[in-house]
Amino acid sequence: MEPVAPPAKPAMLARMTPASRYFLSGLLALPLALGIAASESAPRAYAFEPPEGASGFTPKPLVKAKRQMVVASHALAAEAGLAILQKGGSAADAGIATQIVLTLVEPQSSGIGGGAYILYWDEGAKKLLSIDGRETAPEAATPELFLDETGNKLPRETAMASGLSVGVPGVLAGLKLVHDKYGKLPWAELFQPAIALAREGFPISPRLAAMIAEEGPDSFTAEARAYFFDAGGRPLPSGYRLKNPLLAETFETIARDGPDAFYRGAIARDIANTVRNDPRKPGRLTAEDLARYRAIEREPVCVPYRLHRVCGMGPSSSGGVAAGQVLTLIEPYDLGAAPLGASPAHLVVEAERLAFADRALYLADPDFVSVPVAGLLDPDYLAGRRALIDPTRALEHVAAGVPPNTKQGAFGLVRSPEGKGTSHISIVDGKRDAFAMTTSIEQAFGARTMVRGFLLNNQLTDFSFVPSDEEGRPVANRVEGGKRPRSSMAPTIVFGPDGLRYVLGSPGGPAIIPFNVKTIVGLIDWGLDAAEASALTNFGSIENAVLLEPGAAWDGLAASLSAMGHEVRRVPLTSGEHVVTVTPEGLEGGADPRREGVALGE
Repeated sequence: MEPVAPPAKPAMLARMTPASRYFLSGLLALPLALGIAASESAPRAYAFEPPEGASGFTPKPLVKAKRQMVVASHALAAEAGLAILQKGGSAADAGIATQIVLTLVEPQSSGIGGGAYILYWDEGAKKLLSIDGRETAPEAATPELFLDETGNKLPRETAMASGLSVGVPGVLAGLKLVHDKYGKLPWAELFQPAIALAREGFPISPRLAAMIAEEGPDSFTAEARAYFFDAGGRPLPSGYRLKNPLLAETFETIARDGPDAFYRGAIARDIANTVRNDPRKPGRLTAEDLARYRAIEREPVCVPYRLHRVCGMGPSSSGGVAAGQVLTLIEPYDLGAAPLGASPAHLVVEAERLAFADRALYLADPDFVSVPVAGLLDPDYLAGRRALIDPTRALEHVAAGVPPNTKQGAFGLVRSPEGKGTSHISIVDGKRDAFAMTTSIEQAFGARTMVRGFLLNNQLTDFSFVPSDEEGRPVANRVEGGKRPRSSMAPTIVFGPDGLRYVLGSPGGPAIIPFNVKTIVGLIDWGLDAAEASALTNFGSIENAVLLEPGAAWDGLAASLSAMGHEVRRVPLTSGEHVVTVTPEGLEGGADPRREGVALGE
C-alpha cells in the first residue's frame, strides 16, 4: 500500500458490535527488540500485563445530548458529574465531583490517593490547559530504591504491594488547580454527592466484586482487608451495600479546608506514617514530601492529523508524544473506509513499534531529564522513521532513532512492566468547555494500603527498577527523589476545522496509546461514531508482537498479519475508552462496552 492523499470525508458506517466476551488471563510474555539509533539487538523478553479486570462485553448505545455530557466508568460517578452540570457547574466542577465519587465506588482504579493528567479546553478563550498531577517520589528515594541488598531487582509483586511503591498523590492538587481557573461552584459543594454515598453506602458492582475476589485478602494491609473482605477473609459480593464513614469524614475535611487539609496536617501525617511503617516493606514518604507537592501546568503536545489537530499530554506522560508519533507516521497512507483491514492494521502497528522504541529510551520526567519532545515529533525525523516501514512486511527488529539535537548514547535502555489500575473521564459542558482526565492508582487497588478510607497508589513501580543499563548509561526513567515516573496516561482533545470535535481517553497501562490511536483512527478515518469507536476491536503493538482481542470475527485479520511476519497474540485488552463527540446538532457520547462506564447527557 503506497502513501496517497487521505479521503476527503469518510462515510459513516453502520454500528459494529464486536462479539468477543472474555475474562482476564495471566501475564503474557512478549518479545522486545529495542536499541539505540540504527543498532540491532537481540529481542529481549518483556512481560506485558493485560489491563486490569476484564468485565465481559456489554454493548452500549450511542447517547445523544443537546447541551452537556459526562462519560465515566461508573454510573454513580457519571450521575454526580451530570448533577453538577445541571446546577450550573462547569466541566471542571463536574470532573471533580465525578473523580471524588470514583474514589468511593471504583477504588481499584483511581482516587485521591493516586495521580492524574488533565486537559481542559476553555472555549471562550480558545485556550487548552494541560495539568500534570502525577505522583512524585519521596525526596529520600534513590535510583536503587527497588534493588535488594545484593543489588538485584526486588520481585515486582513484592515492591508493588508495599509502602516502598507509594508516591506523593497528585489528584487533589491537579483538581484544585483546574478548579481555581475554571470552577464555578464552590469547592465544598463538589464533594457532597460522594459524602452522601459514603455514609449511606453503595452497592458493590459486579466488576469491583470480581476484582476483590481475584486479588484475595493476603496482599492487603489490615485496614484495607477489613474493608473489602469479611471477618473470615471472604470477598464482599456484588450487590453488597458498602459504607465508608472514614472516607466521608476525610471528604468533609477536604471539602471544608481544601487540599491543604490533605497535603498538610493530620491526613498527611497519617499517610506518611502508614507508608513508613508498612509491615510488608516500609517506604520513604514523609509528611514534608506531601507538603512540598505541586501540580504543574505543562505545554500540551499537539500534532496535525487529516485536517484535525490532536492534542495530548507531554512528559512526564509518554502518551501524547507516542500517539503523536504514530499518527504522524501513518498520515500519508490511506487507511481505507472500513475498519481493520489487514494493510491498515499493519501500518498502524508498525508505526506503534517505532514509537514505543523511542518512548522506551527517551521519555521521562522533563524536570530531571532532557526529553527531546520537539525532535521526536520533528516531521523530517519522522519521515526518516516512516521510510523504515515496509507496507507489506513486518520489520524484524525495531530500534530507537536519534531525533534532532539528541546526544546518541546519553540514555540507557532497561524495560520494566507497567501497571494499569486506571480510569478516564470525558466531559463537555453547555459552554463547550471540555474536561479530559485520565486518573490512576497504578496497579488494581494500588499498594493495597488504606488510609482514612482511601487507597494509596503504587505508582513508583512505573519507574525503571534498574538505574542503568549494562554499559552503565543512566536510564531516563530511573528513580530519583522528587521525580515523576513516566506514564502512558493520555487524555486527548481533538479539534476539527470548526473547533472542538472529540474528547477521549482510556485506562490500560501502556496499551492506552494503542487504544487511543485505534479510537482516533476509527473516528477520523473510518467515520465511526463515539460508541462505535469505543467498541471497535482493540489491536496494536506495545513492543514487538501484535496484540489483538479474541473473537472469531477477526481470525482472518490475525491470519493476514501473521502472513506479513507479525507475531499475533490474541489477548484480553480491557480498555475503558470514553468519548464525547461535538456535532452541529449537539453532543454524542460513547462508553466502552468492556467496563461498567456510561454516557449521560441532557
